[in-house]
Amino acid sequence: MVVSGLDMLLQDTSRLKNRNIALIANQTSVTLDLKYSWLELQKQGIALKRIFSPEHGLFSTEQDQVAVTGQPHIHCDVISLYGDSADTLLPDERFLQDIDLVIFDIQDIGSRYYTYINTLALFMEAISGRNIEILVLDRPNPLNGQTVEGPLPDPAYRSFVGILPVPPRHGMTPGELANLYLDHKKLDIKLGVVAMQGWKRSLHFPQTGLHWVVPSPNMPNWETALVYPGMCLFEGLNISEGRGTTTPFLHFGAPFIEPDTLAATLASFGIEDVLFRPTYFKPSFHKYAGEVAGALFLHVTDPDMFHPFATGIALTKALYELYPGKFRFLREVYEFNNRYPAFDLLCGGGTLRAMIEDKRPLEEIRESWTADEDEFLSFKQDYHMYH
Repeated sequence: MVVSGLDMLLQDTSRLKNRNIALIANQTSVTLDLKYSWLELQKQGIALKRIFSPEHGLFSTEQDQVAVTGQPHIHCDVISLYGDSADTLLPDERFLQDIDLVIFDIQDIGSRYYTYINTLALFMEAISGRNIEILVLDRPNPLNGQTVEGPLPDPAYRSFVGILPVPPRHGMTPGELANLYLDHKKLDIKLGVVAMQGWKRSLHFPQTGLHWVVPSPNMPNWETALVYPGMCLFEGLNISEGRGTTTPFLHFGAPFIEPDTLAATLASFGIEDVLFRPTYFKPSFHKYAGEVAGALFLHVTDPDMFHPFATGIALTKALYELYPGKFRFLREVYEFNNRYPAFDLLCGGGTLRAMIEDKRPLEEIRESWTADEDEFLSFKQDYHMYH
């Protein structure tokens, strides 16, 4: 059984006495028996000045890229760190003046694009040099702490889905990422991490014994998190990633897709450890709302061997070549950024899109990021807190 950083902290809260505390959290900030952190801290006499909530809000009531305004009343001020402009991703100056300790406790899902770890990184930047301590209550990486996949981001493509210098699948915990970012940016802050007990790098989330609390509206279960490092790329395509259905990211589609034809093309790619089932769906909102879309559903056969990012790239290549004139890379504003296509921001650069458009062989595309993986695998070991 894994004991989270929150449960470890609650065994001894003496370090929190006489501190002016803010909490960065959402509904995943729970104990093993599913009690919210802010309530458990209050029971121990720890008063919070305020709670900062990330994208989607404290209880994940808002969809992606929707400004969080009104928040449920929980006997504590809740301040959104996701509004209608990039400026809202940073805490307002007035909310920092009366605190000396910030506690971060949110469940990550193991992908660089997932914005909660980017919220942590930006908050660390905001308090650098302010004599404000930050304490990260560590939680598992649901995809294990060993596997990494994909290219390192080009700093020129920094965005809210690319703050940290890590590949799409990073194999690190929030606490480890915080220490990495502290060094990377040479920040002037006192950082502490309350480590988990019982977590091993080889574990996937179902092996932790912890309950899956939905961290965002379109992340209903661990299986979704498993495919997300690849299927999130579809946010940058005119292909539905399944939002508006009950199984987002596990299937994808568009009205112009013929499922059997696409499945046959993918079979020729030799993608291993996942099966593609031809199907159809009708989203109730988001892309192609109310339209029937030809689709494929992903069934992962071996989570330990499955390569979600490579799979997402292969699917993109297949769609680009099968549907010329219909398939396109989106160029609208994405996470407050309109300088680069969303696909490029997610990939951390424009190289992979260019290779797809040049119809380069899939193996050549996959090999383009192996040096980055090797470099990061070696580098990240300096920040490992667990075996």
